[in-house]
Amino acid sequence: MKSVVVDKVASITQACALGRELRLSSDIPAEEGVVIVAEILNNKSTYNTLELTSGRMAKVGKGDIVVGALGPRQALFGYSGHVPASLKPGDIIQMLNIGGVMGVCDSATPDKGKPFDCRVLGVVLQFPYLGERIGVPARVGHRPLDPQAALDTRGVPVVALAGTCMEAGKTAAAAAIVGRMRHRGLTVDAFKATGVSLRRDILAFEDAGARRTMIFTDLGVVTTTARTGPALTRTMLTELGAGKPDAIVFELGDGLLGTYGVDAILDCPDIRRVLTGVVLSANDPVAAWGGVKLLRERFRIEPCVVTGPSTDNLVGVEIIRQQMNVPAFNALSDAAALGDHVIDALGLAGSAALAAGARE
Repeated sequence: MKSVVVDKVASITQACALGRELRLSSDIPAEEGVVIVAEILNNKSTYNTLELTSGRMAKVGKGDIVVGALGPRQALFGYSGHVPASLKPGDIIQMLNIGGVMGVCDSATPDKGKPFDCRVLGVVLQFPYLGERIGVPARVGHRPLDPQAALDTRGVPVVALAGTCMEAGKTAAAAAIVGRMRHRGLTVDAFKATGVSLRRDILAFEDAGARRTMIFTDLGVVTTTARTGPALTRTMLTELGAGKPDAIVFELGDGLLGTYGVDAILDCPDIRRVLTGVVLSANDPVAAWGGVKLLRERFRIEPCVVTGPSTDNLVGVEIIRQQMNVPAFNALSDAAALGDHVIDALGLAGSAALAAGARE
């Protein structure tokens, strides 16, 4: 065991409540979620920041000592990689995302450049046994995921945001919906069900007015898969539903055909039954057409509205409305209308009116 003073602590480790001076061990479990310390070996001019536990983005450079966690990533845009079979101090791995996920990079998209190379220093130790200096490897999350998690939303209306791929405008749309609900007096809780660990999206939900937020990382999962996605969704729906908000809004990170488990979630009959409304974010009209077709034919879900870059101007909006027979609103230029439409689709207009009347 040795001590090290670190420069930056990635947001993926938030639940661990780490300080700047940490105790390390050289006996590293090569497993998803294990918290490690590494030295950055190169400089980058793009994709060169790290999300800290505070939510701030900090520039990272050669020589920085950073705390992150082991995990895989299978991203359409950005870096993809895996957890190595074994790991020891001195090994070189890569930073796979700006939330602090570390692993062996398998591929990268040209616009992000090569990833940060990281020299492993050791695994972070925590000391859970009062009065004893017995250290155990730190792991992300407040508690482990229960694969057999039950689902009970307590009758709270639920709206899900699904996308045709990464960067399709899901977070902006979810934040717009949360914000409009709050403007109309509704209490909203929100979570992110799938993706790779990064708190930026749920911070956007909080900024928009969400009372309480959650993310899969809180349950010890670094990157979601078809195996973990359904249980994560059930757990967070049940936990937030217990607080009896007027509505729950959640984002399905990645796309309908991605690797993070969106399809597995929508394939579950019990989860589909509690979805009061599904919003589709699409990059262009062809993506919107394909996304609507997938929702209808594969998942037996009728989307209540389409948004995203496909609705950036009136041309796209009219194509979607006429050819797909689905309402379309832009989350950036027509946020209030989008939110109002979802409120109506969820049957919450009356509750919003009552809340507005109570404020007057």
